[in-house]
Amino acid sequence: MTRYGLLIDTEWCSGCHTCEIACQMEHKLPVGQTGILVNEIGPWEICDGKWQLSYLPALTSQCNGCAERVGKGKLPTCVQHCQARCLEHGPVEELAKKMDGPNKVLFTI
Repeated sequence: MTRYGLLIDTEWCSGCHTCEIACQMEHKLPVGQTGILVNEIGPWEICDGKWQLSYLPALTSQCNGCAERVGKGKLPTCVQHCQARCLEHGPVEELAKKMDGPNKVLFTI
């Protein structure tokens, strides 16, 4: 049986929260609940008044991988609506081959 996952390239996440909103709307979840959550990391000073701020999208226990959408041949709603195109859905084995840097995170669904 093929296991599916979500590969996130955190280098390109802009923190727009579109994935969160799309998930919440697709699954009719109440305010404050979603299958993916964008975490803000920082800001912290890196040198001489220059600051770093990053975002880390992470799946929550409410993520079901958009099983109904995927069953119809569609992408999970978070992937479809990601404005930065930093989310990728597919078989875990294929996604694992794309783990070529420190900015990539793989979640199994």
